[in-house]
Amino acid sequence: MVSFVQVLDFAGTFAFATSGIRLASAKRFDWFGAYVVGFATAIGGGTLRDILLGVTPAWMQSPIYLICTALALFWVIAFGKYVITMNNTIFFFDSVGLSLFTVVGISHSLMLGFPFWVAIIMGSITGAAGGVIRDVFINEIPLIFRKEIYAMACVVGGLLYWILSLIGMSDFTCQISAGFAVFITRLVAVRFNICLPTLKGEDYYKKKG
Repeated sequence: MVSFVQVLDFAGTFAFATSGIRLASAKRFDWFGAYVVGFATAIGGGTLRDILLGVTPAWMQSPIYLICTALALFWVIAFGKYVITMNNTIFFFDSVGLSLFTVVGISHSLMLGFPFWVAIIMGSITGAAGGVIRDVFINEIPLIFRKEIYAMACVVGGLLYWILSLIGMSDFTCQISAGFAVFITRLVAVRFNICLPTLKGEDYYKKKG
């Protein structure tokens, strides 16, 4: 029987694959190239997480990830007029994938018996690493390295998950709340242009001097 975490994993796979394929279309990739970018985006974070946790990557145990990516590709091809021409589709699917995969990473780590601080890191890796791989593949500066709130949104969701678990909330409540926290944090940060401080470079100190 499919668990709630697996449903989140499959939904996140579709969302992240769509974001990767959508960006690949902007670079004029062919269908196979777009599929590769979508698949790498969808499984990149989970693969890195599973390697660090010492388990077999999930996509090597089930073809569902290949199928979800194929469905995402067909969906973008069939509804390209709406998906590709709408600028906010990238942000939406990327944010949905980020929130769902953060929850999946946290839940997966906890089920394997790791402490919460490890689970929060693994949740952030699961959510953010796929986007980094996607951006590298399409020759863009990864969002995680820009001023935008991205991986930090995963940490916010992870901390909320931990706090709710401490006060005795159910796993389902923790998972739903953490996912919404990631999505809302990302939405608010972009809407109001909230950024993390940047390190000052050489030019800044030369001017100050």
